[in-house]
Amino acid sequence: MNALLNPTQVEIVNTVTERCDSCGAAAKLGVRLSGGGELSFCGHHANRHAGEIAKMANRVLVEAGFAWTGSSRTA
Repeated sequence: MNALLNPTQVEIVNTVTERCDSCGAAAKLGVRLSGGGELSFCGHHANRHAGEIAKMANRVLVEAGFAWTGSSRTA
C-alpha cells in the first residue's frame, strides 16, 4: 500500500525490551512491517536503515530518549 494512503504511526515508549535483529544489542526501535511481521533494531542499525524502515513500516515504537533519524521521514 502507498505510504500516502497508510502513514506510519510513530509512538514513543518508555522501553523497547527486545534485542536487535541485526546484532543482538539492546533494541531502541520496534517496527511493525506493512506486509506483516515485526523487527527490532539497536540505535546504530535503526539510524543506518532509517530510510528503508520508514518506507516499509506501518508502526514504529521509539524508546524515549532515542533520536531516530527516520522520524522526519514518516510524515
